[in-house]
Amino acid sequence: MLTAKQHELLRFIQHRLDETGISPSFEEMKDALELKSKSGVHRLISALEERGFIRRLPNRARALEVLRPLDEAGAARSSASSKAIGSHSALTNVADAPPPPQPANDVIEIPLHGRIAAGMPIEALEDTQTLPVPAALLGSGDHYALEVSGDSMIEAGILDGDFALIKRTDTARDGEIVVALVRNEEATLKYLRRDGGKIRLDPANAAYEAQIYMPDEVHVQGKLAGLLRRYH
Repeated sequence: MLTAKQHELLRFIQHRLDETGISPSFEEMKDALELKSKSGVHRLISALEERGFIRRLPNRARALEVLRPLDEAGAARSSASSKAIGSHSALTNVADAPPPPQPANDVIEIPLHGRIAAGMPIEALEDTQTLPVPAALLGSGDHYALEVSGDSMIEAGILDGDFALIKRTDTARDGEIVVALVRNEEATLKYLRRDGGKIRLDPANAAYEAQIYMPDEVHVQGKLAGLLRRYH
């Protein structure tokens, strides 16, 4: 069962898609639901996505798809107050008179922490730069970006010069692509495997060999959440 705000947001998104064929921007969703910041919209979007009501279309900053119709979000909600009903009326009015389509402008600035090896490990650089990223590429949680250096992950579609979008975490499942800090000195982007009591960092390029370490030599600092690529 969805909360009142999740239900209102789902209705608003579906109305806008029905009327214009274009997803509302995060700013429009924030205003329609009378939220104080777009972070509240991100949380609602993530909750709807986790429950299978919507999905974000990859590589587009303003693209949502409704997977389940509104009647699956619950019947008339006894928990919705008169304010929620008023909000529904306001949302319907917004959908009836949608503004002209605007360029996608939901962008989040995340820290850009230098270059990371996708070949042999190199020292990960720290700096104070930021990278603008379409919000639709990021889910919940804290993120940062690293510029990829090397070609050992090309078979996973990760190329030299790409920007790897990393969700901060210190845990990962076998087979996930992670940022692994090796011996507290060097960082690399690899598939994580646990093999016979050791940690194996696997490349995605037959020209490179796996790197094998003791568990206390490798610390997960994040896992791959997305990629940005520039074409020159």
